[in-house]
Amino acid sequence: VQLQASGGGLVQAGGSLKLSCAASGRFSRISGMGWYRQAPGKQREWVADIASGGSVNYADSVKGRFTIASDNAKATVYLQMNSLKPEDTAVYYCNARARLIGSGTDNDYWGRGTLVTVSS
Repeated sequence: VQLQASGGGLVQAGGSLKLSCAASGRFSRISGMGWYRQAPGKQREWVADIASGGSVNYADSVKGRFTIASDNAKATVYLQMNSLKPEDTAVYYCNARARLIGSGTDNDYWGRGTLVTVSS
């Protein structure tokens, strides 16, 4: 499973960005997708996730500012980020829990990441 993220960039504090991540490959299903981020000098942290049924979860640090959505037909997940803060600066990674065709188990897959920089 390959994950291609896009949409990162430089934005001023208070601004907005929308990230996208499309999954491709020989998978039979995707049970959930999500976003993580890693700021310079820090560990990767979970940001938000969405199950194939539509239930969503957010980290407290982004709740009310970020919105995760998905298009199951396109195997794509989005992250709308509003009211961005300098502390949101990080490389954002897309994650998918997917099952390859012929496999009986789900596995986690990761994209390469897209850089989001929020200037003060």
